[in-house]
Amino acid sequence: MGPEWVAILALIALFVVGTVLPINMGALAYVAAWLVGMYSLHLSEKEILAGISGDLVLTLIGVTFLFAIARNNGTVDLIVAGAVRAVRGRVALIPWVMFAVTAILTAIGAVSPAACAIIGPIALGFAAKYKINPLMMGMLVVHGAQAGGFSPISIYGTITNSVMADNGLPNSELTIFFSSLAVNLALAAILFVVLGGRKLLGRRAEQIEPTDGEKKRASRDQILTLVAFVGVAVVALAFDKNIGFVAITAAVILAIVSPVKNKDAAKQVAWPTVLLVAGVSTYAAILTEAGSPQFVGKWAAGLGAAVLGALVLCYVGGVVSAFASSAALLPVIIPIALPLIAHGHLSAGLFVAALAVSSTIVDVSPFSTNGALMLANRPDTIAEPVYYKQILTYSVIVVLAGPMLVWAALVAPGW
Repeated sequence: MGPEWVAILALIALFVVGTVLPINMGALAYVAAWLVGMYSLHLSEKEILAGISGDLVLTLIGVTFLFAIARNNGTVDLIVAGAVRAVRGRVALIPWVMFAVTAILTAIGAVSPAACAIIGPIALGFAAKYKINPLMMGMLVVHGAQAGGFSPISIYGTITNSVMADNGLPNSELTIFFSSLAVNLALAAILFVVLGGRKLLGRRAEQIEPTDGEKKRASRDQILTLVAFVGVAVVALAFDKNIGFVAITAAVILAIVSPVKNKDAAKQVAWPTVLLVAGVSTYAAILTEAGSPQFVGKWAAGLGAAVLGALVLCYVGGVVSAFASSAALLPVIIPIALPLIAHGHLSAGLFVAALAVSSTIVDVSPFSTNGALMLANRPDTIAEPVYYKQILTYSVIVVLAGPMLVWAALVAPGW
Protein backbone atom coordinates (compact mmCIF):
# COMPACT_ATOMS: atom_id res chain seq x y z
CA MET A 1 0.00 0.00 0.00
CA GLY A 2 1.41 3.35 -1.08
CA PRO A 3 1.96 6.22 1.39
CA GLU A 4 -0.87 8.23 -0.18
CA TRP A 5 -3.34 5.48 0.78
CA VAL A 6 -1.88 5.16 4.27
CA ALA A 7 -2.31 8.91 4.81
CA ILE A 8 -5.90 8.85 3.48
CA LEU A 9 -6.92 5.88 5.65
CA ALA A 10 -5.36 7.54 8.70
CA LEU A 11 -7.34 10.70 7.90
CA ILE A 12 -10.60 8.74 7.71
CA ALA A 13 -9.79 7.03 11.00
CA LEU A 14 -9.00 10.43 12.52
CA PHE A 15 -12.40 11.85 11.60
CA VAL A 16 -14.27 8.72 12.68
CA VAL A 17 -12.61 8.55 16.10
CA GLY A 18 -12.91 12.32 16.60
CA THR A 19 -16.61 12.16 15.77
CA VAL A 20 -17.50 9.11 17.87
CA LEU A 21 -15.35 9.92 20.89
CA PRO A 22 -15.03 13.27 22.73
CA ILE A 23 -11.35 13.64 21.85
CA ASN A 24 -9.92 16.83 20.36
CA MET A 25 -9.27 16.10 16.70
CA GLY A 26 -6.09 18.16 16.82
CA ALA A 27 -4.57 15.77 19.35
CA LEU A 28 -5.57 12.82 17.16
CA ALA A 29 -4.06 14.58 14.14
CA TYR A 30 -0.72 14.98 15.92
CA VAL A 31 -0.67 11.25 16.66
CA ALA A 32 -1.56 10.45 13.05
CA ALA A 33 1.07 12.88 11.74
CA TRP A 34 3.76 11.31 13.92
CA LEU A 35 2.92 7.69 13.04
CA VAL A 36 2.36 8.24 9.30
CA GLY A 37 5.31 10.63 9.02
CA MET A 38 7.76 8.40 10.90
CA TYR A 39 6.78 4.95 9.67
CA SER A 40 5.27 5.48 6.22
CA LEU A 41 7.10 8.54 4.92
CA HIS A 42 10.27 8.03 7.00
CA LEU A 43 10.43 11.68 8.03
CA SER A 44 12.27 12.96 11.07
CA GLU A 45 10.26 14.41 13.94
CA LYS A 46 11.66 17.85 13.11
CA GLU A 47 10.39 17.51 9.53
CA ILE A 48 6.95 16.45 10.80
CA LEU A 49 6.68 19.47 13.11
CA ALA A 50 7.73 21.81 10.30
CA GLY A 51 4.22 21.43 8.85
CA ILE A 52 2.54 23.50 11.56
CA SER A 53 1.52 27.04 10.55
CA GLY A 54 2.89 29.32 13.28
CA ASP A 55 1.26 32.27 11.56
CA LEU A 56 -2.17 30.65 11.83
CA VAL A 57 -1.72 29.59 15.45
CA LEU A 58 -0.66 33.12 16.45
CA THR A 59 -3.73 34.53 14.71
CA LEU A 60 -6.06 32.17 16.56
CA ILE A 61 -4.48 33.06 19.90
CA GLY A 62 -4.43 36.81 19.23
CA VAL A 63 -7.97 37.11 17.93
CA THR A 64 -9.60 34.94 20.61
CA PHE A 65 -7.56 36.68 23.35
CA LEU A 66 -8.92 40.02 22.14
CA PHE A 67 -12.48 38.65 22.03
CA ALA A 68 -12.12 37.26 25.58
CA ILE A 69 -11.30 40.76 26.82
CA ALA A 70 -14.32 42.14 24.96
CA ARG A 71 -16.53 39.59 26.63
CA ASN A 72 -15.04 40.27 30.09
CA ASN A 73 -15.51 44.05 30.01
CA GLY A 74 -19.09 43.91 28.69
CA THR A 75 -18.42 45.10 25.13
CA VAL A 76 -20.24 42.09 23.69
CA ASP A 77 -23.25 42.74 25.97
CA LEU A 78 -23.17 46.39 24.89
CA ILE A 79 -23.35 45.41 21.21
CA VAL A 80 -26.22 42.96 21.80
CA ALA A 81 -28.25 45.34 24.00
CA GLY A 82 -27.86 48.22 21.58
CA ALA A 83 -28.90 46.12 18.62
CA VAL A 84 -31.99 44.76 20.38
CA ARG A 85 -33.15 48.21 21.48
CA ALA A 86 -32.73 49.42 17.92
CA VAL A 87 -35.74 47.39 16.73
CA ARG A 88 -38.06 49.52 18.92
CA GLY A 89 -40.64 46.78 19.40
CA ARG A 90 -40.68 45.54 15.78
CA VAL A 91 -40.95 41.81 16.38
CA ALA A 92 -40.14 40.90 12.76
CA LEU A 93 -36.72 42.54 13.08
CA ILE A 94 -35.64 40.64 16.20
CA PRO A 95 -34.50 37.49 14.30
CA TRP A 96 -32.49 39.68 11.92
CA VAL A 97 -30.88 41.51 14.80
CA MET A 98 -29.75 38.16 16.19
CA PHE A 99 -28.46 37.16 12.74
CA ALA A 100 -26.55 40.44 12.39
CA VAL A 101 -25.05 40.50 15.88
CA THR A 102 -23.82 36.90 15.58
CA ALA A 103 -22.34 37.72 12.17
CA ILE A 104 -20.55 40.75 13.60
CA LEU A 105 -19.12 38.72 16.48
CA THR A 106 -17.67 36.02 14.21
CA ALA A 107 -16.49 38.62 11.69
CA ILE A 108 -14.40 40.37 14.34
CA GLY A 109 -12.85 37.17 15.62
CA ALA A 110 -15.22 35.18 17.81
CA VAL A 111 -15.07 31.42 17.37
CA SER A 112 -18.36 30.38 15.77
CA PRO A 113 -19.52 28.18 18.70
CA ALA A 114 -18.64 30.97 21.15
CA ALA A 115 -20.78 33.46 19.26
CA CYS A 116 -23.66 30.97 19.09
CA ALA A 117 -23.28 30.21 22.80
CA ILE A 118 -23.55 33.92 23.62
CA ILE A 119 -26.40 34.89 21.28
CA GLY A 120 -28.33 31.59 21.17
CA PRO A 121 -29.88 31.78 24.66
CA ILE A 122 -30.76 35.45 24.16
CA ALA A 123 -32.34 34.79 20.76
CA LEU A 124 -34.35 31.78 21.88
CA GLY A 125 -35.49 33.68 24.96
CA PHE A 126 -36.91 36.35 22.66
CA ALA A 127 -38.50 33.60 20.56
CA ALA A 128 -40.43 32.33 23.59
CA LYS A 129 -41.39 35.80 24.80
CA TYR A 130 -42.64 37.13 21.47
CA LYS A 131 -43.96 33.85 19.98
CA ILE A 132 -41.38 33.63 17.20
CA ASN A 133 -40.78 30.21 15.61
CA PRO A 134 -37.82 28.80 17.63
CA LEU A 135 -36.43 26.87 14.67
CA MET A 136 -36.29 30.05 12.63
CA MET A 137 -34.64 31.96 15.46
CA GLY A 138 -32.08 29.27 16.28
CA MET A 139 -31.09 28.64 12.68
CA LEU A 140 -30.78 32.38 11.95
CA VAL A 141 -28.25 32.57 14.78
CA VAL A 142 -26.22 29.71 13.28
CA HIS A 143 -26.42 31.12 9.75
CA GLY A 144 -25.43 34.51 11.12
CA ALA A 145 -22.32 32.96 12.65
CA GLN A 146 -21.39 31.47 9.26
CA ALA A 147 -22.31 34.67 7.39
CA GLY A 148 -19.58 36.59 9.18
CA GLY A 149 -17.35 33.58 9.62
CA PHE A 150 -15.15 34.14 6.57
CA SER A 151 -14.25 37.81 7.01
CA PRO A 152 -10.50 38.37 6.48
CA ILE A 153 -9.99 38.75 10.25
CA SER A 154 -12.25 35.88 11.34
CA ILE A 155 -11.20 32.40 12.45
CA TYR A 156 -12.53 30.52 9.40
CA GLY A 157 -11.36 33.28 7.08
CA THR A 158 -7.86 33.22 8.51
CA ILE A 159 -7.64 29.44 8.22
CA THR A 160 -8.89 29.40 4.62
CA ASN A 161 -6.79 32.32 3.44
CA SER A 162 -3.65 30.92 5.09
CA VAL A 163 -4.14 27.51 3.46
CA MET A 164 -4.65 29.17 0.06
CA ALA A 165 -1.49 31.25 0.48
CA ASP A 166 0.52 28.21 1.61
CA ASN A 167 -0.58 26.35 -1.52
CA GLY A 168 0.22 29.18 -3.92
CA LEU A 169 -3.40 30.08 -4.73
CA PRO A 170 -4.34 33.71 -5.48
CA ASN A 171 -5.69 35.93 -2.72
CA SER A 172 -9.49 35.61 -2.70
CA GLU A 173 -10.38 36.93 0.78
CA LEU A 174 -13.32 39.06 -0.27
CA THR A 175 -14.67 36.49 -2.75
CA ILE A 176 -14.86 33.86 -0.02
CA PHE A 177 -16.27 36.27 2.57
CA PHE A 178 -19.04 37.65 0.36
CA SER A 179 -19.89 34.17 -0.96
CA SER A 180 -20.47 32.91 2.58
CA LEU A 181 -22.35 36.08 3.50
CA ALA A 182 -24.64 35.84 0.45
CA VAL A 183 -25.41 32.12 0.80
CA ASN A 184 -26.18 32.30 4.52
CA LEU A 185 -28.23 35.46 4.07
CA ALA A 186 -30.26 33.74 1.35
CA LEU A 187 -30.87 30.68 3.55
CA ALA A 188 -31.89 32.93 6.45
CA ALA A 189 -34.35 34.79 4.20
CA ILE A 190 -35.90 31.52 3.03
CA LEU A 191 -36.26 30.34 6.62
CA PHE A 192 -37.81 33.65 7.62
CA VAL A 193 -40.46 33.42 4.90
CA VAL A 194 -41.21 29.70 5.26
CA LEU A 195 -41.35 29.67 9.07
CA GLY A 196 -43.81 32.48 9.56
CA GLY A 197 -41.72 35.62 9.37
CA ARG A 198 -44.29 37.45 7.27
CA LYS A 199 -46.89 37.02 10.03
CA LEU A 200 -44.58 38.97 12.34
CA LEU A 201 -44.38 42.04 10.11
CA GLY A 202 -47.35 43.85 11.60
CA ARG A 203 -46.68 42.94 15.20
CA ARG A 204 -45.11 45.18 17.80
CA ALA A 205 -43.89 44.10 21.18
CA GLU A 206 -43.72 46.10 24.36
CA GLN A 207 -41.03 48.72 24.17
CA ILE A 208 -37.73 47.08 25.01
CA GLU A 209 -36.34 49.43 27.61
CA PRO A 210 -32.71 49.37 28.71
CA THR A 211 -32.04 48.12 32.19
CA ASP A 212 -30.47 50.35 34.83
CA GLY A 213 -27.09 48.87 33.95
CA GLU A 214 -27.58 49.49 30.23
CA LYS A 215 -28.62 53.12 30.79
CA LYS A 216 -25.09 53.92 31.90
CA ARG A 217 -22.73 55.28 29.31
CA ALA A 218 -20.26 52.90 27.76
CA SER A 219 -17.27 52.52 30.04
CA ARG A 220 -13.75 53.54 29.14
CA ASP A 221 -12.76 49.89 28.62
CA GLN A 222 -15.71 49.25 26.31
CA ILE A 223 -14.93 52.30 24.19
CA LEU A 224 -11.26 51.31 23.99
CA THR A 225 -12.26 47.77 23.01
CA LEU A 226 -14.50 49.00 20.20
CA VAL A 227 -11.66 51.24 18.99
CA ALA A 228 -9.31 48.23 19.20
CA PHE A 229 -11.57 46.12 16.97
CA VAL A 230 -11.71 48.87 14.35
CA GLY A 231 -7.97 49.46 14.66
CA VAL A 232 -7.12 45.80 14.19
CA ALA A 233 -9.24 45.62 11.03
CA VAL A 234 -7.74 48.81 9.58
CA VAL A 235 -4.11 47.97 10.35
CA ALA A 236 -4.36 44.35 9.21
CA LEU A 237 -6.29 45.02 6.01
CA ALA A 238 -5.28 48.50 4.89
CA PHE A 239 -1.60 48.18 5.84
CA ASP A 240 -1.30 44.44 5.16
CA LYS A 241 0.10 43.58 8.59
CA ASN A 242 -0.07 40.15 10.19
CA ILE A 243 -3.47 39.88 11.86
CA GLY A 244 -2.08 37.69 14.64
CA PHE A 245 0.52 40.23 15.72
CA VAL A 246 -1.93 43.12 15.40
CA ALA A 247 -4.69 41.39 17.40
CA ILE A 248 -2.44 40.22 20.21
CA THR A 249 -0.86 43.69 20.42
CA ALA A 250 -4.31 45.26 20.81
CA ALA A 251 -5.24 42.65 23.42
CA VAL A 252 -2.06 43.27 25.41
CA ILE A 253 -2.64 47.04 25.38
CA LEU A 254 -6.18 46.53 26.69
CA ALA A 255 -4.87 44.13 29.34
CA ILE A 256 -2.28 46.70 30.45
CA VAL A 257 -4.98 49.38 30.73
CA SER A 258 -7.10 47.13 32.99
CA PRO A 259 -4.76 44.43 34.34
CA VAL A 260 -6.94 43.26 37.23
CA LYS A 261 -10.12 42.87 35.18
CA ASN A 262 -8.29 41.02 32.39
CA LYS A 263 -5.91 38.87 34.43
CA ASP A 264 -7.76 35.67 33.47
CA ALA A 265 -8.43 36.60 29.83
CA ALA A 266 -5.59 34.40 28.56
CA LYS A 267 -7.33 31.37 30.11
CA GLN A 268 -10.32 32.09 27.88
CA VAL A 269 -8.35 31.88 24.64
CA ALA A 270 -9.90 29.15 22.47
CA TRP A 271 -7.15 26.68 23.32
CA PRO A 272 -9.12 23.63 22.10
CA THR A 273 -9.45 25.36 18.71
CA VAL A 274 -5.74 26.22 18.72
CA LEU A 275 -4.89 22.56 19.38
CA LEU A 276 -7.38 21.48 16.73
CA VAL A 277 -6.00 23.72 14.00
CA ALA A 278 -2.35 23.18 14.94
CA GLY A 279 -2.73 19.40 14.85
CA VAL A 280 -4.79 19.29 11.67
CA SER A 281 -2.53 21.73 9.81
CA THR A 282 0.43 19.51 10.76
CA TYR A 283 -1.36 16.45 9.41
CA ALA A 284 -2.39 18.37 6.28
CA ALA A 285 1.32 18.83 5.56
CA ILE A 286 1.80 15.07 5.98
CA LEU A 287 -1.00 14.46 3.48
CA THR A 288 0.69 16.76 1.00
CA GLU A 289 4.06 15.08 1.54
CA ALA A 290 2.44 11.69 0.89
CA GLY A 291 0.88 12.94 -2.35
CA SER A 292 -2.68 12.25 -1.15
CA PRO A 293 -4.21 15.55 -2.40
CA GLN A 294 -2.88 14.94 -5.90
CA PHE A 295 -4.11 11.33 -5.79
CA VAL A 296 -7.66 12.28 -4.76
CA GLY A 297 -7.69 15.29 -7.07
CA LYS A 298 -6.72 13.17 -10.07
CA TRP A 299 -9.43 10.66 -9.14
CA ALA A 300 -12.05 13.43 -8.96
CA ALA A 301 -10.82 14.88 -12.26
CA GLY A 302 -11.09 11.42 -13.79
CA LEU A 303 -14.85 11.42 -13.25
CA GLY A 304 -15.16 12.95 -16.71
CA ALA A 305 -15.07 16.66 -15.97
CA ALA A 306 -13.37 18.78 -13.36
CA VAL A 307 -16.66 20.47 -12.60
CA LEU A 308 -18.13 17.11 -11.50
CA GLY A 309 -15.08 16.48 -9.33
CA ALA A 310 -15.71 19.87 -7.74
CA LEU A 311 -19.28 18.83 -6.94
CA VAL A 312 -18.03 15.61 -5.32
CA LEU A 313 -15.60 17.54 -3.12
CA CYS A 314 -18.35 19.99 -2.09
CA TYR A 315 -20.47 17.04 -0.94
CA VAL A 316 -17.50 15.47 0.85
CA GLY A 317 -16.99 18.74 2.72
CA GLY A 318 -20.67 19.07 3.58
CA VAL A 319 -21.25 15.50 4.75
CA VAL A 320 -18.05 15.21 6.81
CA SER A 321 -18.45 18.63 8.40
CA ALA A 322 -22.02 17.87 9.51
CA PHE A 323 -20.50 15.38 11.95
CA ALA A 324 -16.99 16.74 12.46
CA SER A 325 -15.21 20.06 12.85
CA SER A 326 -15.38 22.56 9.99
CA ALA A 327 -12.16 24.18 11.19
CA ALA A 328 -10.43 20.80 11.02
CA LEU A 329 -11.74 20.01 7.54
CA LEU A 330 -10.77 23.23 5.74
CA PRO A 331 -6.95 22.75 5.89
CA VAL A 332 -7.42 19.22 4.52
CA ILE A 333 -9.96 19.63 1.74
CA ILE A 334 -8.53 22.76 0.08
CA PRO A 335 -5.19 21.11 -0.91
CA ILE A 336 -7.17 18.19 -2.36
CA ALA A 337 -8.78 20.66 -4.79
CA LEU A 338 -5.44 21.83 -6.23
CA PRO A 339 -5.28 19.40 -9.20
CA LEU A 340 -8.82 20.32 -10.21
CA ILE A 341 -7.95 24.02 -10.08
CA ALA A 342 -4.72 23.51 -12.00
CA HIS A 343 -6.09 21.32 -14.79
CA GLY A 344 -9.83 21.90 -14.78
CA HIS A 345 -10.01 25.61 -15.70
CA LEU A 346 -11.83 26.38 -12.46
CA SER A 347 -11.63 29.71 -10.64
CA ALA A 348 -9.52 29.15 -7.53
CA GLY A 349 -11.37 31.77 -5.50
CA LEU A 350 -14.87 30.59 -6.38
CA PHE A 351 -14.01 26.90 -6.03
CA VAL A 352 -12.45 27.39 -2.60
CA ALA A 353 -15.43 29.59 -1.66
CA ALA A 354 -17.77 26.75 -2.67
CA LEU A 355 -15.78 24.25 -0.60
CA ALA A 356 -15.69 26.61 2.38
CA VAL A 357 -19.40 27.40 2.28
CA SER A 358 -20.42 23.76 1.67
CA SER A 359 -18.33 22.73 4.68
CA THR A 360 -19.84 25.30 7.05
CA ILE A 361 -23.52 25.80 6.18
CA VAL A 362 -24.08 22.28 7.53
CA ASP A 363 -23.14 23.47 11.04
CA VAL A 364 -26.90 23.72 11.63
CA SER A 365 -26.72 19.97 12.28
CA PRO A 366 -27.59 18.92 15.86
CA PHE A 367 -24.41 16.80 15.74
CA SER A 368 -22.28 19.93 15.29
CA THR A 369 -21.47 22.31 18.14
CA ASN A 370 -23.59 25.18 16.79
CA GLY A 371 -26.68 23.08 16.16
CA ALA A 372 -26.28 21.36 19.52
CA LEU A 373 -26.12 24.74 21.27
CA MET A 374 -29.44 25.74 19.73
CA LEU A 375 -30.98 22.45 20.85
CA ALA A 376 -29.59 22.84 24.38
CA ASN A 377 -31.07 26.34 24.71
CA ARG A 378 -34.52 25.50 23.33
CA PRO A 379 -37.37 27.57 24.85
CA ASP A 380 -39.83 25.86 27.19
CA THR A 381 -42.59 26.46 24.65
CA ILE A 382 -41.42 23.48 22.58
CA ALA A 383 -40.60 19.91 23.64
CA GLU A 384 -37.01 18.75 23.13
CA PRO A 385 -37.92 15.75 20.89
CA VAL A 386 -39.96 18.02 18.64
CA TYR A 387 -37.24 20.67 18.43
CA TYR A 388 -34.58 18.03 17.81
CA LYS A 389 -36.62 16.56 14.96
CA GLN A 390 -37.09 20.01 13.44
CA ILE A 391 -33.37 20.82 13.56
CA LEU A 392 -32.46 17.36 12.24
CA THR A 393 -34.92 17.65 9.35
CA TYR A 394 -33.59 21.06 8.37
CA SER A 395 -29.97 19.91 8.62
CA VAL A 396 -30.70 16.90 6.38
CA ILE A 397 -32.19 19.26 3.78
CA VAL A 398 -29.11 21.49 3.97
CA VAL A 399 -26.68 18.56 3.70
CA LEU A 400 -28.53 17.09 0.70
CA ALA A 401 -29.26 20.30 -1.21
CA GLY A 402 -26.72 22.83 0.11
CA PRO A 403 -23.51 21.65 -1.64
CA MET A 404 -25.38 21.24 -4.93
CA LEU A 405 -26.84 24.75 -4.79
CA VAL A 406 -23.54 26.31 -3.72
CA TRP A 407 -21.71 24.46 -6.52
CA ALA A 408 -24.35 25.55 -9.05
CA ALA A 409 -24.06 29.19 -7.95
CA LEU A 410 -20.29 29.50 -7.61
CA VAL A 411 -18.52 26.81 -9.66
CA ALA A 412 -20.69 25.69 -12.58
CA PRO A 413 -21.32 29.11 -14.20
CA GLY A 414 -17.62 29.89 -14.63
CA TRP A 415 -16.50 26.49 -15.90
